[in-house]
Amino acid sequence: MRILVTGGAGYIGSHCVRVLVAAGHQVCVYDSLLYGHRAAVHPRAEFVHADLCDIERLRSVFSAGRFDAVMHFAALASVPESVADPLRYWRANLTHSLHLLECMKEAGVPRIVFSSTCAVYGEPQKLPIVEDLPKRPINPYGQTKLAVEQMLESSAAAWGLGAVALRYFNACGAAEDGSIGEDHTPETHLIPIVLQVALGQRQAVSVFGDDYPTPDGSCVRDYIHVDDLADVHRLAIERVRPGAFEAFNVGTGRGHSVLEVIAAARDVSGCDISLAKAPRRPGDPPSLYADAARIMRAYDWRPRHTDLHAIVQSAWNWHRGHPRGFRSEA
Repeated sequence: MRILVTGGAGYIGSHCVRVLVAAGHQVCVYDSLLYGHRAAVHPRAEFVHADLCDIERLRSVFSAGRFDAVMHFAALASVPESVADPLRYWRANLTHSLHLLECMKEAGVPRIVFSSTCAVYGEPQKLPIVEDLPKRPINPYGQTKLAVEQMLESSAAAWGLGAVALRYFNACGAAEDGSIGEDHTPETHLIPIVLQVALGQRQAVSVFGDDYPTPDGSCVRDYIHVDDLADVHRLAIERVRPGAFEAFNVGTGRGHSVLEVIAAARDVSGCDISLAKAPRRPGDPPSLYADAARIMRAYDWRPRHTDLHAIVQSAWNWHRGHPRGFRSEA
């Protein structure tokens, strides 16, 4: 297939592009490089430096591309930032997705896999989280992702779009060969922040809340390795059903607390990692971890990376070899 990947220079998108190229697909990456990195894009993928707000450029890419499918990663993804600046998130995550769907309809592109999130569930009434639980997002980030899912579902019913929304939990780790990894500015994800402390780039890691109703008082999350996410995206794009909308959780089914992640990073790096207690962040649920049985059945898929220490080790390999991220290679 010929696949357009929006946000394909970003963390998860770039890992997915590698898997698609390895599987023999032709890939065109469309990315503004606001948060992505040109060096993360696979050399056999085409690259278009553009923003989804530029609908005329987007239309021209669709006109020239003759795409069979789209993978849509381009979005803003910080929960605290979405609480502080919600209109920016509604514009970037919802309006730009609307532009994309309009161009897909005009060009007759029938398949999309959408990068969604467990944040659509809000604070679930039971754990693990199954797909049929009520959707009650408690922050604008989750609200915008749920709104895009609803656009996909209504488009599937109205004009035959085949759409899959993958609701993943906490993406983490780096490519097994150490060639690409996680590099955000500013960094907001726990594992790279902890490893920056190990590298001496930060004084301490802030633990936001130590009084949650969890075993050690810190937030619990389901950490899914980025290579496992990439594998399941490839399966999804190859199995999209025309005229149907499907949503799947993607996780390991096991939660780890913030303090457990820090302990694993100490073991892996051999470094002392200082902590700084901080107040709870608005919009952070205490615990989120997946029931991923539905996607395991549908795609005969299992995550290959389920050991927390091994996940942190893959991230450590990347960060230790690239202490300045992709700028280390400049």
